[in-house]
Amino acid sequence: MKSIYLRNFTAMAVLVFFCLMLICLSFVGIGRMHLVRVQREEMVASAAEVAHLASAVGQSDTLDSWLLGMTVSSIANATGNQIFITDPVGCILRCSDRQTVCRHIGLILPESVLSRADGGTEFGLTTLDGVFREARYVVSRGVYSEADGSCLGYVFVSSSPEKLLGDWSAFLILASVVTVGVLFVFLLVTLVYSKRMARPLDEIAAASRKFARGDFSVRVRQEYDSTDEMGALIDSFNKMADSLEVAEERRTEFIANVSHELRTPMTTIAGFADGILDGTIPPQEERKYLVSIRDETRRLSRLVRDMLDVSAARNLVADPSRRTVFDLNELVLQTLLSFEDRATKKNLDVDPQLPENNIMVVADKDAITRVIYNLLDNAVKFANPGSCLTLRLYKDGEKAYVSVRDIGETIPPDDLPFIFDRFHKSDRSRSLDKEGMGLGLYLVKAIINGHDEDIAVKSEDGMTEFVFSLKLAK
Repeated sequence: MKSIYLRNFTAMAVLVFFCLMLICLSFVGIGRMHLVRVQREEMVASAAEVAHLASAVGQSDTLDSWLLGMTVSSIANATGNQIFITDPVGCILRCSDRQTVCRHIGLILPESVLSRADGGTEFGLTTLDGVFREARYVVSRGVYSEADGSCLGYVFVSSSPEKLLGDWSAFLILASVVTVGVLFVFLLVTLVYSKRMARPLDEIAAASRKFARGDFSVRVRQEYDSTDEMGALIDSFNKMADSLEVAEERRTEFIANVSHELRTPMTTIAGFADGILDGTIPPQEERKYLVSIRDETRRLSRLVRDMLDVSAARNLVADPSRRTVFDLNELVLQTLLSFEDRATKKNLDVDPQLPENNIMVVADKDAITRVIYNLLDNAVKFANPGSCLTLRLYKDGEKAYVSVRDIGETIPPDDLPFIFDRFHKSDRSRSLDKEGMGLGLYLVKAIINGHDEDIAVKSEDGMTEFVFSLKLAK
């Protein structure tokens, strides 16, 4: 299968080739016309110069003088042209050929040539009715007496096509070399650029194949500005990969959670049920084991509910559109009121330390309500009867802080680093309840971290305090 960069390179190469060929042909054609014009202007100038010289010589000598012949030969040799001089009736008197006996001397030009020879005529490519064996470019000029203006003769300057084509061939070779050089450089640059442009697409294709095999860790290198098309594509692809990786981690986490927590209660339920069915458990004890089966089933139900709550909360917190500006002071009071009955039954002294002014924060209101509720629920459960439960709200810099503090059993120092881990439980740790699955504080930390904030715990000398932060609204 042809790669996109090869197709792009081929298309660009063909387009550039035809464009350069068109430019080259135009350049060569214009160059040829220029060379022809320069050559003809040179021939006209030579004819005028020789005619002027012959006119001067004609005042004191004839046009077949040896001195005039030598001068004409020198001019012809310098210009590369052939020059001959005729008398008024067209008989060739002098020729620039260097042969001892020139075949042109004595030839008489036809009347048709002489009739056009006056006044700087350009004959173009001609043999002058047989004077030349091959067609040549010919220019003529009349020679006139300076004394009475009578015609003394004619000057003919000719040049072979080979001379003109020789100059044009050199020009053509130079143009071809430049064209090939430019084409080579352009093709090289196009090849490199096309390959570079196609490389991210190759990486995206390779990453997609890894995604299909379940590997979501690969990312495409961002080598472009994210504001251009390719950079935006790479950025979007990497964000999609991040989302897929998070989704895969959550799926794996959910499966691990389920397999970890369901194994023991399901084994217990199956064992008690088998014992009742096969008669291993006596009929008089069946009720006790049925109660155990019921309790384990309810525990499984709570586990599934808690895991679904964790998954839903993490998904909702990740949505920035759910974040609004609200009064944290009012939210804390509303949540605290829901624990009034439970605090009264346990004879707890609730001390709300709330500021008089409103504290406006930016967050997911429902999620923060769940955080405060879980922390208060945890504090009420583990606080010593008759002790004090303190709920404090304050500001520091650009942050708002909520503190939930109770007096009860101290959390062991070895358990503190793992207090927010999922399924972490011990007899004295602050999971949401002693029969719970260890997901309550994990959910709290997941919500707070989803807001890019922190939560900390401190437990010493019988006092335990949880403190979390939120961003103040501007």
